[in-house]
Amino acid sequence: MTGIRVQPPPASTSADPEAGALAVAGRGRILGLDGIRGLAALYVVVYHIFVRAWSGYPGTNHAPFWAAWLSYGRGAVAIFIALSGFSLGLGPARSGWRFTSIGTYAHRRAWRILPPYWAALGFSLVMTWCVVAQPSLPVPNGKSVVVYGLLVQDVFAVGSPNRTFWSIAIEAQLYILLPLLLLVIRRVSAWAMAGLVVAIVVTIGVLGPHVALMNTALVKFTPDLAVLFAVGLLAAGIVTAGERARSWPWAGCALAAAVPVIAFMGVRGALWSSRNLFWLDLAWAPAIGCFLTAVATARPRLVLRALDSRLLRGLGACSYSLYLTHEPIVIAVCFGLVRGRVTAGAPMFFVLVAILLPVTVCFARMFAAVFEFPFQRHRGWTPLRQAMAARLRQLRSGRPAPVAAPAKT
Repeated sequence: MTGIRVQPPPASTSADPEAGALAVAGRGRILGLDGIRGLAALYVVVYHIFVRAWSGYPGTNHAPFWAAWLSYGRGAVAIFIALSGFSLGLGPARSGWRFTSIGTYAHRRAWRILPPYWAALGFSLVMTWCVVAQPSLPVPNGKSVVVYGLLVQDVFAVGSPNRTFWSIAIEAQLYILLPLLLLVIRRVSAWAMAGLVVAIVVTIGVLGPHVALMNTALVKFTPDLAVLFAVGLLAAGIVTAGERARSWPWAGCALAAAVPVIAFMGVRGALWSSRNLFWLDLAWAPAIGCFLTAVATARPRLVLRALDSRLLRGLGACSYSLYLTHEPIVIAVCFGLVRGRVTAGAPMFFVLVAILLPVTVCFARMFAAVFEFPFQRHRGWTPLRQAMAARLRQLRSGRPAPVAAPAKT
C-alpha cells in the first residue's frame, strides 16, 4: 500500500521519444501509481458503505444491478498487494535484483508502515470501546492489543478493533518473504519466481478442502495474495527491460485478461464470487500485472494523465491512512447516525456516501499529516526530533521553518 521512488531511466533511443519510455517524473516518481492507490482506497471505503446499506448481501439480500460492481471489495486489496510488489521491486530490479542492505530495507519498511498503523490501531480501539464496536465481531481486549500490535492477527483469533487490518498482517509477512523471492530471481529468473509462487499457492488451493493443514493456510494466511505480490514484483522488471518489451500493448493485454474474469463473475453471480475469492484473486493477477506495466510504460496516455491528476495524486498520498482509518468511521456513522433513520438499500447507500466520502478522506488527510508524512520526510528518530524541534521553534518565533523534501522510500 505504500510505494518507493526510483531514479529516472535512460532516455529511449526510439525515433519517437515517448515510445517505450517509462512514465517517470521528478525524483524518479512513477506516474500514475499514486492515482491507482487513491482509487483503490476510495473503492474500499465505498465497498464498506455498500455492505452496510445492503446488509446480508449477497446471501440474504440483493443489491440492484447498478451496484453490482461494488461487491468485489477484495479486488482493491489485490491491487494494493500487487502495487506493493511492484513498488518494492523497482529498486532491486535496477540493482541486479539485490537490496543495497537487508537491514536498510527492513528499517525503511518498518519506519514507513508501523507508525501510521499503530496510530490507527489506537484510534480504532478508542472508537470500538467508546463509540461503536465492530458489528458481529468480538470486542477487542488486552490480548487483541498485543496481537494486532505485533501484526499477527492472522495467526491468533482475537477480538478485532478494525476489520480492514487483516490485510496489513498479510502484507507485512510478504515483506519478509521478499528477500527470498529476489534470491530466486537472481539464481533462476523472475518468471521462475512467479511460476514457483503460483505452483505452491495453487497446490494449497486444490488440496485445501481435503487436507486440514492446507485448509488452515487458506483460511488464515490468504496465500493467493502472495501470487499478486509476485506478479507485481515480476512486472517491476519492466524498468530494465529492452525497448521491445516496453513497447508491448500492455494495456490491451490487461483488458484481454480482465474481460473473461468480469464475464465469469457476471455469469456466476455475487454469491459464488464471495465464496471463491481465492480463485478470483488468482484470475485477476495477470490483468493487474499487465495494467501496472502499461501504466509504468506511459500507456494509455489518457489514462495516465487522469491517474496523475492533482486530485488523485493527493488522494494517493493519504491512501494508506484512508485504508487504515475509514472503517471505524463508517461503522460509527452507519450505526450511530443513519441506521433506523434512513431506509436500507439505495437511500441509505447514497446518504452514507454523501456523508462518509468527504469525512473519511478529510480525516485521512489530517491523520496522514501527523502520523504518515513526517515519517516519509525524515528517515529516523534523530532527524524527526530535529524537525519537530525546528517546527516548535518556528511556532514560537513566528518565522517559517525549512521543510524537508520527502525521502526516497
